[in-house]
Amino acid sequence: MLKQYLCQKYFLMKLFLITIVLLLLAVAGIAIKIWAKKDGKFAGTCASQSPYLNKEGESCGFCGKTPDQFDSCEEPQHS
Repeated sequence: MLKQYLCQKYFLMKLFLITIVLLLLAVAGIAIKIWAKKDGKFAGTCASQSPYLNKEGESCGFCGKTPDQFDSCEEPQHS
Protein backbone atom coordinates (compact mmCIF):
# COMPACT_ATOMS: atom_id res chain seq x y z
CA MET A 1 0.00 0.00 0.00
CA LEU A 2 2.74 2.45 0.96
CA LYS A 3 4.85 1.45 -2.03
CA GLN A 4 1.95 2.10 -4.40
CA TYR A 5 1.35 5.52 -2.79
CA LEU A 6 5.01 6.47 -3.15
CA CYS A 7 5.09 5.36 -6.80
CA GLN A 8 1.99 7.40 -7.54
CA LYS A 9 3.44 10.42 -5.74
CA TYR A 10 6.73 10.06 -7.68
CA PHE A 11 4.82 9.84 -10.96
CA LEU A 12 2.79 12.98 -10.22
CA MET A 13 5.90 14.91 -9.21
CA LYS A 14 7.68 13.79 -12.37
CA LEU A 15 4.67 14.78 -14.50
CA PHE A 16 4.51 18.18 -12.78
CA LEU A 17 8.21 18.84 -13.41
CA ILE A 18 7.94 17.84 -17.07
CA THR A 19 4.96 20.17 -17.47
CA ILE A 20 6.83 23.08 -15.87
CA VAL A 21 9.90 22.50 -18.06
CA LEU A 22 7.78 22.41 -21.24
CA LEU A 23 5.98 25.61 -20.26
CA LEU A 24 9.29 27.34 -19.54
CA LEU A 25 10.65 26.24 -22.93
CA ALA A 26 7.56 27.64 -24.66
CA VAL A 27 7.86 30.99 -22.87
CA ALA A 28 11.59 31.13 -23.61
CA GLY A 29 10.92 30.39 -27.29
CA ILE A 30 8.40 33.21 -27.53
CA ALA A 31 10.76 35.57 -25.70
CA ILE A 32 13.61 34.72 -28.07
CA LYS A 33 11.35 35.27 -31.08
CA ILE A 34 10.30 38.70 -29.78
CA TRP A 35 13.89 39.60 -28.95
CA ALA A 36 15.12 38.54 -32.39
CA LYS A 37 12.43 40.49 -34.26
CA LYS A 38 13.05 44.09 -35.22
CA ASP A 39 11.49 46.34 -32.54
CA GLY A 40 9.92 43.24 -30.95
CA LYS A 41 6.91 43.35 -33.28
CA PHE A 42 5.32 40.54 -35.24
CA ALA A 43 4.59 41.31 -38.89
CA GLY A 44 1.19 40.73 -40.45
CA THR A 45 -0.89 40.56 -37.30
CA CYS A 46 -4.26 41.16 -39.00
CA ALA A 47 -6.22 38.00 -39.70
CA SER A 48 -8.07 39.87 -42.45
CA GLN A 49 -5.07 39.35 -44.72
CA SER A 50 -5.62 35.59 -44.79
CA PRO A 51 -8.34 34.34 -47.14
CA TYR A 52 -8.56 31.15 -45.07
CA LEU A 53 -9.40 33.01 -41.87
CA ASN A 54 -11.54 35.76 -43.39
CA LYS A 55 -13.86 34.06 -45.87
CA GLU A 56 -16.61 36.68 -45.54
CA GLY A 57 -14.28 39.62 -46.36
CA GLU A 58 -14.90 41.40 -43.06
CA SER A 59 -12.81 44.38 -42.03
CA CYS A 60 -9.91 44.04 -39.65
CA GLY A 61 -10.76 44.38 -35.97
CA PHE A 62 -7.36 45.92 -35.29
CA CYS A 63 -7.14 48.64 -37.95
CA GLY A 64 -10.58 48.61 -39.65
CA LYS A 65 -9.35 47.97 -43.20
CA THR A 66 -11.00 45.56 -45.60
CA PRO A 67 -8.97 42.78 -47.28
CA ASP A 68 -8.81 44.66 -50.62
CA GLN A 69 -7.18 47.66 -48.90
CA PHE A 70 -4.13 45.70 -47.71
CA ASP A 71 -2.41 45.88 -51.13
CA SER A 72 -1.83 49.61 -50.78
CA CYS A 73 -1.42 49.61 -47.01
CA GLU A 74 1.50 51.63 -45.64
CA GLU A 75 1.09 50.64 -41.98
CA PRO A 76 4.05 48.69 -40.55
CA GLN A 77 1.89 46.03 -38.85
CA HIS A 78 0.65 44.87 -42.28
CA SER A 79 4.02 44.55 -43.97
